[in-house]
Amino acid sequence: MTVVGLTTYLEPARWGAWDIPAALVPHWYVDLLQEAGAHVVLLPPDHDPTALNRLDGLVLAGGADVDARRYGDDPDATADVPRRERDGSELALYLRARDLRMPVLGICRGLQIMAVAHGGRLHQNLPDVPDTAVHRERPGEFVDHRATFIPGTRGAGILGTTEITVNSSHHQSVADPGTLIVCAWAEDGTIEACEDPEAEFCLGVQWHPEHPDRRIADRPLLTAFVSAARAFAESS
Repeated sequence: MTVVGLTTYLEPARWGAWDIPAALVPHWYVDLLQEAGAHVVLLPPDHDPTALNRLDGLVLAGGADVDARRYGDDPDATADVPRRERDGSELALYLRARDLRMPVLGICRGLQIMAVAHGGRLHQNLPDVPDTAVHRERPGEFVDHRATFIPGTRGAGILGTTEITVNSSHHQSVADPGTLIVCAWAEDGTIEACEDPEAEFCLGVQWHPEHPDRRIADRPLLTAFVSAARAFAESS
């Protein structure tokens, strides 16, 4: 049994008689991992990352903007209200996963958390970056565009190609990946994926493989992640 942890949002939620904060995640993420053969444990924000000791892999889900103060900047006027508990929890989980040499997959915000953990920083509002294409018309909608992987990187090897079409829905992006390496760029120069080439599997993508329309195109990515998690479990 391969068991991976999936980070969750901490957001106001409403169902039945309740209207209270809840730890939740779009079910697309759960479907994505289950279809790839993993059992999924949801990880609510928690600053003690030792729950990872019983898991085989970590997925950092998308969501609200990372607080700019985490990388030494003042928040832009366009930034989301900070989710400080989630930021702290995911940074701690990621660093613990790296200590364990556990496979990690970052999705959208997850890639940005990875970059910040490695000493990098973010573009806080892509429309303010000169010559940048539209990566989100409005929240909740996706924009398709081309991305190019660098030949010889792990990401290119996993996907079996250097040229792909991806789906974006973000207004922030990685400006500096810190000690990670960039393995894919959008046509306008936006960073689309980063990896640690010394890890068995440590890869973050700016697009959304959890979207149902991406399941076939991104199947190699999820298969590689779950296979790495399975190998990690067996080695442990």
